[in-house]
Amino acid sequence: MRPFAVGIFYCHASQWWRGNEAAFSHKNSKAITGESQIIPPTVQDKITLRPENIEIVKRGMIAVTLPGGTAANVGANAGYSIAAKTGTAQVIGIKQNAKYNAKNIDERHRDHALFIAYAPADDPTIALAVIVENGGHGGSAGGPIARKVMDYYLLGKVPMPEVSKDDKKTATKPKANSALENAVGNTITPPISEEELHD
Repeated sequence: MRPFAVGIFYCHASQWWRGNEAAFSHKNSKAITGESQIIPPTVQDKITLRPENIEIVKRGMIAVTLPGGTAANVGANAGYSIAAKTGTAQVIGIKQNAKYNAKNIDERHRDHALFIAYAPADDPTIALAVIVENGGHGGSAGGPIARKVMDYYLLGKVPMPEVSKDDKKTATKPKANSALENAVGNTITPPISEEELHD
């Protein structure tokens, strides 16, 4: 399944699980004129599900983002509840009884990371699917990306730019030459030796 299709499924599921019909509006834009038209919501699908089964699935998906879950890091200190599912998609086949070890596999053959979620879990307003090609595990590769999207959408929190590993290696800390530079340049002045104190 493509990530977009999984995301659409979770949009539908989050509505079904609330006891609603899945109805979505669409925007149709004309490429040449730029005119757009909102198409009114229409019921896409209608599925009858047993409420007790829905509750089991919902509780399981919420547990994924709680301590002990495969995406506990994604749910930590979120300020809202997240229902999610992590996964991996195998890129190459491995022999039966053979162990998968990403370190021994060419990067382009490593598993894809999958992460699907909706939030807030009790009253969903966003559903999404993330795939990270050759990313490995969904909770550690796709989950943090999804969390940034949900934080932005739900809380207006703009993500901080990430510094690459190469940038971290080449970065150097400025040295303070005086207390004045410390005050102006916000650098840290090295500690004063005992001899300098008595001069």
